[in-house]
Amino acid sequence: MEIKELEKVASQVRRDIVRMVHACQSGHPGGSLGCTELFVALYFEQMHLKEKNGEVVFDMDGKGEDLFFLSNGHISPVWYSVLARKGYFPVKELATFREIDSRLQGHPTTHEGLPGIRIASGSLGQGNSVAMGAALAKRLDKDDHLVYVLMGDGEQQEGQVWEAASFAPHHHIDHLIAFIDLNGQQIDGPTVEVMNNRDLGKKYEAFGWEVMTITQGNDMAEVVKGLTEAKSKAGHGKPVMVLLETGMGYGVDFMMGSHKWHGVAPNDEQLKAALDQLEETMGDY
Repeated sequence: MEIKELEKVASQVRRDIVRMVHACQSGHPGGSLGCTELFVALYFEQMHLKEKNGEVVFDMDGKGEDLFFLSNGHISPVWYSVLARKGYFPVKELATFREIDSRLQGHPTTHEGLPGIRIASGSLGQGNSVAMGAALAKRLDKDDHLVYVLMGDGEQQEGQVWEAASFAPHHHIDHLIAFIDLNGQQIDGPTVEVMNNRDLGKKYEAFGWEVMTITQGNDMAEVVKGLTEAKSKAGHGKPVMVLLETGMGYGVDFMMGSHKWHGVAPNDEQLKAALDQLEETMGDY
């Protein structure tokens, strides 16, 4: 897709995010809004997905296609919106977000059978390990498709993250592309104040990763360019780590840059103000 088309998808996804969280008065809009460009670029432009007769097809095995895992599962609104807009399930189902017995739980789970979801996530620190397992399975299957995983920067404070960081280079898992959403915010405040991660790039380089940075993670053209570069680095003996610099709450002026919107729903007035800033491009559900 052209960059302008991807940007239109991103605008609609942002509308979906704020409407979903507002409707149930629960959820995590800040990180979801900040990672919208990444999700749209992956699913609508970069990832190789299974399709039949022009429609996306989902199975749990994921053989013969690229895979994506969301480690920081609390930003499920952006993932659900992108999956629905891509055709994994009906867009109207977004209206059931966080309802009892809905397939769209606050943190993604598998027992509801929602297409696109392969693991339960949200217990922070686990996603990179799971992605490595999937990448190793692809190696055994002689399947050279890529495995992607997204983590948060606050999540880097989890110990299991660093066990995984050591494991992947040792086993030359080089068809893995990991992202860290560097928005500098977590639920309790700025990451530098809660527990300073210091220089994550140097840390991952020391562990043996190929590290690159996308400094404008909310610029669609820069994200697509960065993803293309990351893919070119895969398959050369090292896992790839992409440091993605984004803005918490990006696209909604009163949410941008504040940890206060990590997990707070907008009220009626705030919803209207947010939607006034976001163009409806694909039709609201």
